[in-house]
Amino acid sequence: MPRSVLPRPLLASRPFFAVGVVAAVVLSFPASFSARAADPANPHAGHGGAPISAKPAENKPAAARKILYYRNPMGLPDTSPVPKKDTMGMDYVPVYADEAPISAKPAENKPAAARKILYYRNPMGLPDTSPVPKKDTMGMDYVPVYADEAPISAKPTENKPAAARKILYYRNPMGLPDTSPVPKKDSMGMDYAPVYADEAPGATGTPGGAAIGAVRINPDKVQKLGVRTEAVAARSLVRVVRALGSVQVIEKNFQVVACKFEGWIETLHVNTTGQPVVKGQSLMEVYSPELVLAQEEYLLARRSGESGLAEGALQRLRYRGAPEEEISALRKRSKASRTISIRAPLTGVVTERKAVKGMRFMAGETLFELADLSKVWVLADVFEKDIGSVAVGQTAKVTLNAFPGRVFTGAVVMIHPTMTAENRTVKVHFELPNPDGALRPAMTTTVELAIPVSATPTLAAPDSAVLDSGKRQVVLVERGEGLFEPRPVKLGAKADGYVEIVEGLAAGERVVVRASFLIDAESNLRAALGQFEQGK
Repeated sequence: MPRSVLPRPLLASRPFFAVGVVAAVVLSFPASFSARAADPANPHAGHGGAPISAKPAENKPAAARKILYYRNPMGLPDTSPVPKKDTMGMDYVPVYADEAPISAKPAENKPAAARKILYYRNPMGLPDTSPVPKKDTMGMDYVPVYADEAPISAKPTENKPAAARKILYYRNPMGLPDTSPVPKKDSMGMDYAPVYADEAPGATGTPGGAAIGAVRINPDKVQKLGVRTEAVAARSLVRVVRALGSVQVIEKNFQVVACKFEGWIETLHVNTTGQPVVKGQSLMEVYSPELVLAQEEYLLARRSGESGLAEGALQRLRYRGAPEEEISALRKRSKASRTISIRAPLTGVVTERKAVKGMRFMAGETLFELADLSKVWVLADVFEKDIGSVAVGQTAKVTLNAFPGRVFTGAVVMIHPTMTAENRTVKVHFELPNPDGALRPAMTTTVELAIPVSATPTLAAPDSAVLDSGKRQVVLVERGEGLFEPRPVKLGAKADGYVEIVEGLAAGERVVVRASFLIDAESNLRAALGQFEQGK
């Protein structure tokens, strides 16, 4: 219509007029489209010449399409032959015959009403099934498991619904030794877990049957628990005994310097504690009236020709401790010496010096203490439980904090006949060579003794495999996939992380070395229940 012909009021409301025209066209489109689409002479009618979709069924209205079933809107494996809502109020989605997926399993395309339901499983994936529809503790419906969906398992009994499996009893959900012949709850409101006949010890399929207390665990659960096994084998066990000790001077290599006469120190040649000395080295020069008088008597007897008196005077000098060097020099002299030299009796170091130049000393008074450190002792405190393995002649490795990485070697030379009551240890003496003087008295040491348990290899298992209650020792033997049997054993010595098996196991049998406590709790429960069943 020309603009000039339109009434002025209509022109004034042009936007509203345009909206009305568009709405009229949109509302008339479905009818015209349907009319042209129904014309068999014009297959492209209603599309402006555009081709029709490759899937003609998708262009049909919903009323003209056949509904097979209704599926869960969240994608869960749950269908319904009639419209329904899920637990959150969402409508189930219709599945049409022309859009149902073509599956390698024809049974999956059947509506839920045409499929056989084996049982209903827990919606959270927990190991709990039901022969009839039910809800869990949160109000969620159990999910049906159809015959064409059931997993194929290596163990046929695991695919049976709970209703088809015989329940022997119900066990405590926390693994406590408590059972019930009927369903019940524990003090925390947890349901007791059913124990089925095909899970019980000695059930069909068990290799050779199993002893009371044996436990079968699903392989998936075994992997989750981190169960690890190891074969029992013959091993050369070496027991290592460790002890703390300290470096000490060998008692026979310790000596004091003391005079057998009274006198005064005229000259002091060794005046420092710790100073090394050599055997025969002069330590000091001393003056003693007694020794001077004895020399005069010898010279007088020699001049008079009295050989007997002369030898007697020399013997008195020896008795008073005069060195042989001084006596030999006196034989060559014709005059008595005012002082004599006191010499070192051994090669070593001065561990204590009491002599002072000019001091007066009495007979028997200690002037020096000397020690030979070419060899030293290590006194180690060996615990009571280890002392039975220690013997004289065994070699040991000794380490010190002062020399990281350096290892000294010694041998057992003495074991004390008494025990220290305060710490229940026995002193053991190890003798070590000390050519460079690195080992100093009072140094702290660590001693290691490697002691073979036996002369020949012996049957042994990892010590982590043993469950020791104090009264008995038990290991868990793997009898098959997921089947574990508790077996009492008699143990011997322990060494290197292994324990000697005296009886109870054979070479090649595999024992649990990890997560054994978890399996043992289940095993104790099964043993108690086995006795309960026998008592019926």
